[in-house]
Amino acid sequence: MLTDLEKKIIAMLQTDIPVVKRPFLEMAEQIGITEEKFLNIVKNLNDQGMIRRFGATLKHQKSGFKANAMVAWKIPEDKVEKTGNIMAAFQEITHCYRRNPAPGWKYNLYTMVHASNEDECYTIVKKISEAVGEDDYELLFSRKELKKTSMKYFED
Repeated sequence: MLTDLEKKIIAMLQTDIPVVKRPFLEMAEQIGITEEKFLNIVKNLNDQGMIRRFGATLKHQKSGFKANAMVAWKIPEDKVEKTGNIMAAFQEITHCYRRNPAPGWKYNLYTMVHASNEDECYTIVKKISEAVGEDDYELLFSRKELKKTSMKYFED
């Protein structure tokens, strides 16, 4: 069971982290504890498996990546693990996951590609296709972002 303080810290970690020299100090001060205590609690939560990962979300449009595509791949089931690992190793891939195909939809492996334009997305996907020896795929380009948020487990 999480304490109220642990829930507050998790709520803080779900927000944008301040872009300052000591962001965790600033966050700790906002909830009235020391930076050391804040970091110790985060470490303990991680050690207990309550926090599994901590990462940054890049706003790709503001970073010069004007095109992104989800690539739906049809990969033989006995090759999904190996193929997915190869695809995930490409720096241009930000997400790689397997899903069960839906009726009328044959694709079972998905990757997300970000690039400066759509032609570059096609070039990247062709390179990945050649690397894994699979060429049955569809690029699904984002046309409008309607919502993009991270999961919130606790609200402050």
